[in-house]
Amino acid sequence: MTNDPLSPQSNDSQKRLMVALALSFAATAAYTFFFAPKPQPPGAEGADAGVVLAQGADAGTAEVAVPPPGNGGTAESTLTAEAPPPPLRKVDVARQEAKYTFSSEGAGLTFAELQGRKMREQQTLTIREGFDKLFGKPVPTAPQMNLAHPVPGQPLPLSISIEGNTPLPATTRYAVEEGTTPKGAGTLSFTGRQGPWEVTKSFLWPHEGFELVYTVTVRNTSAQPQSGELRVHYSRAIDPEFEHAPSFFGGVGNLSRSACWIDDKLHKLSPGDKPPEDTRGQVSFFGIDQQYFLSALYPLDGPMAGHCVLTATPTAREVAAGFPLNVGPGQTATFRFGGYLGPKDPDLLRTVPGVALRDAAGLSTAAAFHPKLEDTVDFGIWAVICKMLLAVMKFFHGLVGNWGVAIILLTVLVKLVLLPLTYRSMVSMEQVKKLQPRLEEIKKKFADDRERQNLETMKLYQEAKVNPLGGCLPMLIQMPVWIALFTSLRNSFDIYGEPFFGPVWTDLTYKDPTYILPLALGVSMIITQKMQPQMMDAQQAKMMTWVLPVIFTFTLLQYPAGLSLYIFTNNVLSIAQQYGLRKWLARKGGNPTGDGTAAVSAAGGKRK
Repeated sequence: MTNDPLSPQSNDSQKRLMVALALSFAATAAYTFFFAPKPQPPGAEGADAGVVLAQGADAGTAEVAVPPPGNGGTAESTLTAEAPPPPLRKVDVARQEAKYTFSSEGAGLTFAELQGRKMREQQTLTIREGFDKLFGKPVPTAPQMNLAHPVPGQPLPLSISIEGNTPLPATTRYAVEEGTTPKGAGTLSFTGRQGPWEVTKSFLWPHEGFELVYTVTVRNTSAQPQSGELRVHYSRAIDPEFEHAPSFFGGVGNLSRSACWIDDKLHKLSPGDKPPEDTRGQVSFFGIDQQYFLSALYPLDGPMAGHCVLTATPTAREVAAGFPLNVGPGQTATFRFGGYLGPKDPDLLRTVPGVALRDAAGLSTAAAFHPKLEDTVDFGIWAVICKMLLAVMKFFHGLVGNWGVAIILLTVLVKLVLLPLTYRSMVSMEQVKKLQPRLEEIKKKFADDRERQNLETMKLYQEAKVNPLGGCLPMLIQMPVWIALFTSLRNSFDIYGEPFFGPVWTDLTYKDPTYILPLALGVSMIITQKMQPQMMDAQQAKMMTWVLPVIFTFTLLQYPAGLSLYIFTNNVLSIAQQYGLRKWLARKGGNPTGDGTAAVSAAGGKRK
């Protein structure tokens, strides 16, 4: 056999191939014109026509759509295919207060970054970075606060799902439409369809502020009534670099919590507290509650019966609020929520829903439901003292324009208020000091009888009319002020991110990264202790002079710089106060009350 194309064998093969192709084309043409079934005209399909599948590259496996009611058909006799899902889109909404990004997959938030100097994560600085700032070297700034970090594998913030026999997943794809209202408010609408459900989600922003109106309309497109549960989701992924748990020596912490107000109680869940919590009752609001920021949704028309599922892990906070859903054939159910994504400023939270939102949404002032979001600012049992301190500091801040100076002026005011008590304390300590020789005699005389020693000591104090604990009273009274100021600093957005002086102390609610303030506080505390009259034995005096200040300083290393500033200023004022009072008492002969010295002398005479 040859491979020559001009050979007789090769020509025969080519002829046979040409004949075979011709016969194939002839057979195909004959089948097409004489034997193939004719296509039916539109609308001529019968019960056995089957299901028409959606065409197109993205059609995938088409789902069966149930026809709307009123067309005389049934789900079994008039089945049609759903349209292919809309394309995946990202939608950006830029406002003065925040920048938002929505995804059409779930119609939820993927980004909600607050704008402004104070709208940042709390900056974490090392000692080296603190001293770099002290000497003017640049250090990285903290990122803007993003209230919508999606949690991988979980529904997006503000997405919805429907649970029940005919579920709607939170990842449903939506079509997008943007616009504005006649009053100039920005709007964004999403429409999604799956199974018997047609869901329209619309967002409306007033012309200013951190609020929004979130409306969810659910339509039953089937010929049968549908029921289930509408779930509204809000979640936030957590970066442990910017959030940490509080501890005694590790600082105040700034962990965010899943939160839901059910009936008359605010339920909060932090990581490590307990497994996911499901609470039922009248839902007033729900969302993610952080130290200085809040993401919350609330029913615009008042509390709704439902439940909240709270979840908190080290890397995520999640809350899902569920509400009953019952929709008849062709009917719709509408849920209207107000939203607040912004700082926990009590002045703003007390006005929610604000005037701008009520005006944009057409709400009357009388009918507007107030969800009490300000209760997320939790001062605990120190609320009364905290609010008093904040009111005083706000007053001073209005005068001087600096929160650090306002804290110093608060310290001066507290010192002036306690001056009479401090004076009496100083007199008491001086009187006890005069009794030291007699106390030493009692210790030697009853060295082997501790009980008799204490009894004789108390008798001596009674005869001299001296209170040995008088010197501790000013500090005991200051303790509630310190705790209340600490609580105010870790909860007040007014002071959050506010500087005192220089490039280092740029946030009074965060620790001093150079530790200069707490170390100065420790030194001033040692000086204060050494200036006080010694009313105890040498071992106890050493403990109070050296050990206690060291422990106190070590504790405050990680605490807010504003608290260190207050205590340091208080110690400096105490040193000056003790020096001045001691000089004044010396000029008065050590007997400003007119009876203290006489009482002490009388006590000494009786002992002799």
